[in-house]
Amino acid sequence: KRRFTTRVFLEFLKRLERQAHRPVYLIVDGHPVHHARAVQTWLQQPGRQIHLFFLPGYSPELNPDELLNHDVKSHLGRRRPHTQRELIHNLRSHLHRRQRQPHVVQNFFQEEHVRYAAA
Repeated sequence: KRRFTTRVFLEFLKRLERQAHRPVYLIVDGHPVHHARAVQTWLQQPGRQIHLFFLPGYSPELNPDELLNHDVKSHLGRRRPHTQRELIHNLRSHLHRRQRQPHVVQNFFQEEHVRYAAA
């Protein structure tokens, strides 16, 4: 239930860098947090393994996240929750399942508009 802030994004980047043992190339949209001075300063520090690539404005079709969003909405639409807690549980369960199914996520990158990101 946290808002997406510069601090939250930096925490994510730091956790991602700790878990990755090689360079990470992250495709991001034009959200102001992605362009924040604190984020850019952190990324420019020597030895950083995170590299951001910015999507052009108003081009959600180029954003691989949209394919996962569609997958999630499609799945959740089949299981009507009765409470907010049940909705959150269903969402987390589905995302954890996708973590254990990297082949499904890799297939998202075969879509014509996001194939560039698989290179």
